[in-house]
Parts: sequence; structure tokens; C-alpha cells
Amino acid sequence: MRIQLITASNRQPSWVSEGYDYYARRLDKRCPLELVEVPLARRPAGGDAARAIEDESRWMLRRAPAGAHLVALAVDGTAWSTAQLAARLEAWLMAGAPVCLLVGGPDGLGSDCLTRAAERWSLSRLTLPHGLVRVVIAEAIYRAVSLSQGHPYHRA
Repeated sequence: MRIQLITASNRQPSWVSEGYDYYARRLDKRCPLELVEVPLARRPAGGDAARAIEDESRWMLRRAPAGAHLVALAVDGTAWSTAQLAARLEAWLMAGAPVCLLVGGPDGLGSDCLTRAAERWSLSRLTLPHGLVRVVIAEAIYRAVSLSQGHPYHRA
């Protein structure tokens, strides 16, 4: 199974790249995680960001392979435990389609992404910085894959 993390963002600090890469490298060939970035659209000073949100969403959807299973990261999505994410990963694996996790820019995902997504996943009810979201997603997928392969959930 191939998972793409498609994000709308500008350049991230080095700690984001290092944290994301740390977990993405640890995923085995069974579940590679690929980062796909689209640039943030211009936002008018003090104006409405709606057009920028829709532009970013359109660019993100263009990067998703045809027939991909789309999962929107959204505050109104379902919060999954690690065990539930592991079960979702297994279901996605059995379905055989590539999986794309969509992370919007500072103003969120546009209506096209939300409408086309088969699922909505919420990492937290908190507002998280974009870079941290990347690291959390990579770690969550790494831990869920590890759990699926029989490794301990945590060392309590």
C-alpha cells in the first residue's frame, strides 16, 4: 500500500523535516509514506481567504492518483486510537487503492477536498501547527503499522 501525505504549505523548519523523515524512514516497504507538498496560494491582505483555500484544494486533488482513497484531516473528523488507525490501515491495504491524506493550509481544506474525501480524520480538537501535524501523522502511521505487525503498542 502506498500512502501520500498531501499538504498545502510553504517551507517548514528543519525540525519538521527531521521529525517527519525519522518516522517515514522507519516505515517498511509494506507501507511507504510519501510527502507531497503544494504551495500555499496567495491570500489578500485583510481579505477573504476562500479563493486561496479552493485553489490549494484543487492543487492537492490534482496530485492524488486516480482512484485513490482520500482521507481529509479535519477538526470535525473522527478521532482514531492507534488500534483503530491500525484497523483502518488494514482495511485500506485490503482495498488496494493508494491512500491520500489531505492536510490543508492555515485556513483548512476547501469544499472539493472535503466532499471527495471518503473519510475525515481528526488528530485533535486542538489547533496544531502545520509542521507538527506532519510529524504526528508520520508517527501515528508508524505506530499503527508496528501494532499491525505484532509489535507492542507501547511500553507501559
